[in-house]
Amino acid sequence: MSKVAAIKPDKRARTLITPEGLALPLTLAARGARAGALIIDMVIIVIGLIAFQWVMQALFEGVMEGIGFESQQRVPGSAEFLVIISVLIGFAAWYGYFLVQELGPRGATLGKRLVGIRIAARGGARLTPEAVIARNLLRDIEVFYPLIALLILVGLSSQGEDVGALGIVLTGWLLLFLLFPFFNRDCLRAGDIIAGTWVVERPRTRLAAVLSTQGAATSKGASEVTGVRYDFGEAELSVYGERELQTLERLLRDSQPDALKAVHATICRKIGWDPGAGDERAFLEAFYGQLRSRLEADMRFGKRKADKFS
Repeated sequence: MSKVAAIKPDKRARTLITPEGLALPLTLAARGARAGALIIDMVIIVIGLIAFQWVMQALFEGVMEGIGFESQQRVPGSAEFLVIISVLIGFAAWYGYFLVQELGPRGATLGKRLVGIRIAARGGARLTPEAVIARNLLRDIEVFYPLIALLILVGLSSQGEDVGALGIVLTGWLLLFLLFPFFNRDCLRAGDIIAGTWVVERPRTRLAAVLSTQGAATSKGASEVTGVRYDFGEAELSVYGERELQTLERLLRDSQPDALKAVHATICRKIGWDPGAGDERAFLEAFYGQLRSRLEADMRFGKRKADKFS
């Protein structure tokens, strides 16, 4: 007697309800992916700061030699000036690296992009600067401040200093926040709770099903008539919005040849294409599918384009 295996639901699958009431599926990022992304970002920042420090030191030595100072001589205050510059650059790099990239359209640092995750607002709205700043400031309080303090205490203890119970307190603090994502179903850290964000897998581009009945184009945008593949880029798809998408959907449903040719010519003129005549329906179905996929992906993260004027 054969047995049918039950399909286990994905524990990381969630549904995001936008302010407009639209339900969009999401998948929460795995804890390992988040940790890996943070490690990659840390390596990038540290290597960048070391390289910057090396360049600054080389420039300083070159300037000193150029004005006649020996390598062992120093202008009064020059060492302090270099330290101040290094501290300011380190501060700007540490916070700017995360803020600039996570406030961008991809909502992810380089490390997050490499592992395929990004940040999103849990309420379905646009990711705000306040939320990004809050979650990044909280990261320091959760992890890096107690970690740095622990390293200092270890150094003092190795020199015979009595640190008392402070080491135990800091260790408990660090473990509490490191293990926090394991004790809530959405894998949220404290910064995510305060900022109202979660980290999700970046949606892979998948073309939505075309609503026409003839099927002149395959799901991958290739014509079943000529075999030509219609693959549109960001520039071509950004010229239209949701209203034009709905109009194109109705046009494909009605399937009026004259209307298809007219709209085909309009879109080609708008995006600068010249595919020729005779394959209008496949072209429009491919354009519809890819435009719909792009607009739905943007809506997952609070980005709406109502029409071509938006």
